[in-house]
Amino acid sequence: MSKLNVGDTLTMQTEVTEESAALNYGSGNLKNLFATPSLVALMIEAASKLVDDTLEEGLVSVGKVASVTHDQPTVIGETITVKVTVKNIVADRIDIDMEAFDEIGQIGTGFNERHIVNKKGLLARASQREEKLKNLDF
Repeated sequence: MSKLNVGDTLTMQTEVTEESAALNYGSGNLKNLFATPSLVALMIEAASKLVDDTLEEGLVSVGKVASVTHDQPTVIGETITVKVTVKNIVADRIDIDMEAFDEIGQIGTGFNERHIVNKKGLLARASQREEKLKNLDF
C-alpha cells in the first residue's frame, strides 16, 4: 500500500507573495502579511505529497482532520519552510505533524490525519453525490 515509515519527513519552501497575503483572504488591513489559509494550504500540500509519493498506482491520500496554529507574522518576501513528519501509521490512517518556519523561527504548527483510499472508488462516490444534487430543488 505505502512505503511510509514513522519518522519519515518532507520539507517544502515557498516565498511569501502578494497572492499568499492576508489581503486576498478577507483581511484588508493586513495586506503585507502571510495569510493563515496560505499556511494551512502549504502544510497540507506537503503532507499530501509526503504520503502520495509513496503510494501504489490507483491509491491516493485524503485529509480527514487538519488543525493548524499560526503563531507569528511573516511579511511578503520572506521564505516559509514547512516540515512534515509521519507521527503514526495505523492501517490506512497516517498521522502527520506539521511545522512552519520563516527566517526568524517557528511561525506555526499543526496536525493532519490522512487516509489512504482507492482513487477510482472515491471519484465514483463523489459522482454519486453530484447526481443526487441534480435532483434537489433549491
